[in-house]
Amino acid sequence: MADKAEIQNLARTMISTLEMSSSPVGVRFLSKDDPQPEEAQRLRGHRFCQALMKARRGGSVLLDGAGISCPAAAAAFGFRPLPDQLKSGKGLVGFGIVSDEAVGKKMFEGMTVLEPGRVSALHLFPLDKAECVPDVIVVEAEVEKLMWIALAYLHAKGGQRVRASTAILQATCVDATIIPYVEQRLNFGYGCYGCRDATDLGPDEAVLGFPASDLAGVVEHLRFLSEKAIPNSRQKRAFAALNKNAPSRCA
Repeated sequence: MADKAEIQNLARTMISTLEMSSSPVGVRFLSKDDPQPEEAQRLRGHRFCQALMKARRGGSVLLDGAGISCPAAAAAFGFRPLPDQLKSGKGLVGFGIVSDEAVGKKMFEGMTVLEPGRVSALHLFPLDKAECVPDVIVVEAEVEKLMWIALAYLHAKGGQRVRASTAILQATCVDATIIPYVEQRLNFGYGCYGCRDATDLGPDEAVLGFPASDLAGVVEHLRFLSEKAIPNSRQKRAFAALNKNAPSRCA
């Protein structure tokens, strides 16, 4: 993996190439033996998606088991057990997310989670200001911009199809962070009830994450895409031609 200067340059290239309004986020999984980042703000009473929002907007933040407020995310990162109300599916019925407790129970049973004690804290920071090497990179942006990142990743992997795993639940913590970390691959989702309620994620935005070791390959192909494919697609010439040649409508 590149050093911090190269990571910053790669992040800035991604931002400028895709005309992103915020930074990709680096996420580090810290063990109890890792030194705590002195520059990071230690959060209290925050959900993981809110920590991600703060990092996306320029903050370097630290979130641990004492500071994380979302019980589902806390369980996913192995900080504390999943409450029975959620584990049974009753909580999702109460939120109006599902109408059947069995469906909610199944959704949690299928979650990719970390074993208790594997991680002591999470360090999140804007990638364009990285002072350390992340484990995972998470991007929240308009869907079209995420599409180009996924295409660049696909190219970096030799054309292997990109697959997504999601329960439309725990989109930022599980889908975009834990799955890329555990399975060492890109994953994406459309967001979820929780992150859309708790953060400034826009209705036209979604989220993806991928291992930081793939950053250089992704950005290399984003550069290639920016030479022709991205500008041509955004110009919508084929759509304009369709409208130009469309027959006039009857009065």
